[in-house]
Amino acid sequence: MEHLYRLTLSCPDRVGIVARVSNFLAQYNGTITEANQHADMAEGWFFLRNEIKADSLPFGIETFREVFAPIAADMNMAWQVNDSRQKRRIVLMASRDSHCLADLLNRWHFGDLDCEIPCVIANHDDLRSLVEWHGIPFHHVPVDPDNKAAHFAAVSELVMAARADTIVLARYMQILPQSFCTQWSGKIINIHHSFLPSFIGAKPYHQAFERGVKLIGATCHYVTEDLDAGPIIDQDVMRVSHRDTIEEMVRRGKDVEKAVLARGLRWHIEDRVLIHGNKTVVFE
Repeated sequence: MEHLYRLTLSCPDRVGIVARVSNFLAQYNGTITEANQHADMAEGWFFLRNEIKADSLPFGIETFREVFAPIAADMNMAWQVNDSRQKRRIVLMASRDSHCLADLLNRWHFGDLDCEIPCVIANHDDLRSLVEWHGIPFHHVPVDPDNKAAHFAAVSELVMAARADTIVLARYMQILPQSFCTQWSGKIINIHHSFLPSFIGAKPYHQAFERGVKLIGATCHYVTEDLDAGPIIDQDVMRVSHRDTIEEMVRRGKDVEKAVLARGLRWHIEDRVLIHGNKTVVFE
């Protein structure tokens, strides 16, 4: 893959933001291969994502950060620049359902997800053989309903030992403690099997069936302290009817879940998602 630097930023909207960034890159003969920008007129906020050919610049990424920092400070930017060759380290967490985990592992195995997966953590042992077939360490950390703190302490140690950049809940059916959500804010991605904000919490397909909906969906979102209420990255739906049983809705919904999670994770890995409050700007 082409060696790129990915510059993302957000700041109060004002005249001259694009010019300052473009002039900075032009000053060092930087070649922009992809440019995206969005102005939120309601909130007066501006978002930008540029991909720059790394070998077109006369310096590396650390010097990039040093020389761009004064411009960012002057424009009050929240910003980062990442190197496409420094792959994200993604820890996957699961329970018993295999469809989302298997899909992500398959995409990673064939190079469709450009990341490293240092381990998979699960609260059941059912998926061990699937994970270990891919040559990835599998950690079974059971949950004692009377002492969940011990489970999350062990999970936290494993995540830190894996030097994770991002945690993906691939149908990990446990509610994370507030302290864990705060520590990993903006770095935990979940797939919820409903079109949020409808049917939060447990058994959303059952809730949808009882409500008689004509559409079911899935939502990929960042995890916050509020259950199933974090910034949404991606969503999709499919039609259902009165003929569909709960079991049929679950079966069909799994296809939506894994596609939405894979898209959301890919966009996150490629620095295409900018969080602003409880919303996101996604440069697809």
